[in-house]
Amino acid sequence: MGIVLLILAGIIEVGLAVYSIKTKSNQKRIRNWVRISALIVFVVFVTIIKWSLRWEIPAAVLLIFGIIAVISLLRNKEEKKYRPVGNIFKAVGTWVLIAVALLPAIIFPQHKAVAATGFYDVTTKMFTLTDDKRNETFTDSEEKRKVNIEFWYPKNAIGKYPLIVFSHGAFGIKASNSSTFENLASNGYVVVSIDHPYHSLYTRDSDGNMTLADQSFMQEVQDANNGVYDEETSFKLEQKWLKLRTDDINFVMNTIKQQASNQASDEVYQLIDTNKIGLIGHSLGGAAAAKLGRDRHDIAAVINLDADLLGGELGVKDGKPVINKDIYPVPLLSIYTDTMKNLMESVTDPNLVLPQKYISDTAPDAYEVFIKGTNHLSLTDLPVVSPFFAKMINGSTDKSTTAHAADKYKVLETMNEIVLEFFNSYVKDEGSFHAAKTY
Repeated sequence: MGIVLLILAGIIEVGLAVYSIKTKSNQKRIRNWVRISALIVFVVFVTIIKWSLRWEIPAAVLLIFGIIAVISLLRNKEEKKYRPVGNIFKAVGTWVLIAVALLPAIIFPQHKAVAATGFYDVTTKMFTLTDDKRNETFTDSEEKRKVNIEFWYPKNAIGKYPLIVFSHGAFGIKASNSSTFENLASNGYVVVSIDHPYHSLYTRDSDGNMTLADQSFMQEVQDANNGVYDEETSFKLEQKWLKLRTDDINFVMNTIKQQASNQASDEVYQLIDTNKIGLIGHSLGGAAAAKLGRDRHDIAAVINLDADLLGGELGVKDGKPVINKDIYPVPLLSIYTDTMKNLMESVTDPNLVLPQKYISDTAPDAYEVFIKGTNHLSLTDLPVVSPFFAKMINGSTDKSTTAHAADKYKVLETMNEIVLEFFNSYVKDEGSFHAAKTY
C-alpha cells in the first residue's frame, strides 16, 4: 500500500508541475485544494485500514500540508511570479518528503496475520533477567549479563502448560517467529523467546535501554558465510557463538524453573509445567537448541529450523572435522529450506558425513522435513513483516537460488502445523508424529 501511495503522490506532483508549466502559472489555489483533498482522502483511508505507527508520519506530513493550504486560502495573497524551475523543484521536493514519510509503510507494509489454530486467546509479557554469575563480555564495564525474554501464553487460563523455549538466528530478534509462538500458545503452550544481546539485531530491556548487534560478531558471521576461515577457525568461532547462546538458554530455563516453584512469582510462571519442556531455534538458535538437547536432561524434544548443526555436532582433530557418533538422545525435528538442501547436496566428499544426516540415520526419533520454494529466512516471519528486508538480507547472505518461491503465508502455516504436531506428540504425549519428507 505504501508503494501505491508513493506512485499516486508522484503522479499528482508531476501533473501539477506539467499543468503549471503549460498554463505558465504557479496554480497556487489548485495546489492548496489538492493538499486539503489529499488530507481528507487519507483520513478516510486510515478509517478502513489498521491504524499503526507506519501511518503516523505520513499523516503528520499531510496534516502540515493541509494546515498550510487552509491558511494560504484564507489569506488569499496574490500569487508570486511564475518560475518553471521553481515549480519543478517544488514538485520533486514534495514527492521526496512524502517518500521519506512513507518509508515505514513501504519497508513494513500492512499485512494480514498468520492465523492461529488454537482456541485460547494469547497474551504476552516481557522481562529482563540478570545473570549474576556472568559478566558481559561485549563491554568493558564488568556489568552482569542481561537477557531479555518475552512470553506468549494463554490469556485468562488456569492450570499448567508445557514450556517451549525459542532462540533466534544471528542478527534475529525474539519476535522473529511470533506467528509460531501465537499458534503454540493458542493451543495450550507457554512460549518464551530469548533476545541474545549483541547477537540480536536489537533488543530493549525493561528500562528502555537498547542494545544493537555487535559489529565484530556480525563481521565474523559474514566472513564465515563467505568461506574466509579454514575449518578449524570456523569451528572455534561457532563454539564461541554457541557457548553464549547455550549459556543464555540455560540461564533462562533455570530461572524459569526457579520462578515456577515460587508461589510469589509472576502469574505467567505459575502456568508453566516444568516437567514438559521443548526447545526450538532458527539457524544459530537451532544449533544451540540441538546442542542443549544433548547437554540437558529435562528436554523432551527439539526442533531445528534450518541450522546445519556443525558447531554442536562436530569436533576438530588434527585440523580435520570429527563427527559426534553418540546417538542423539531426544526426539529431533529438522525443518529445512532450499538453502540448506542445496548446501547438503553440494557436499560431494564421500568421507564427509554431515551431522544432521548422521543423526537422521541413527537416532530413533529424528526427522527431516524440506519445504520447497523457500530460503533461509522463509522459516521466520520476516518475509511477511518486511519483504524488503527479507529480500535484502537473503540477497547478501544466501547464494543459492529458488526457482519457484512458495507462498510465504502457506510456508508459515505449514511450518507451524508441523511444529505443533511434533511438540504435541513428544512434549504433551498426545498422539504420534507423522510428517512428509517434502512439502
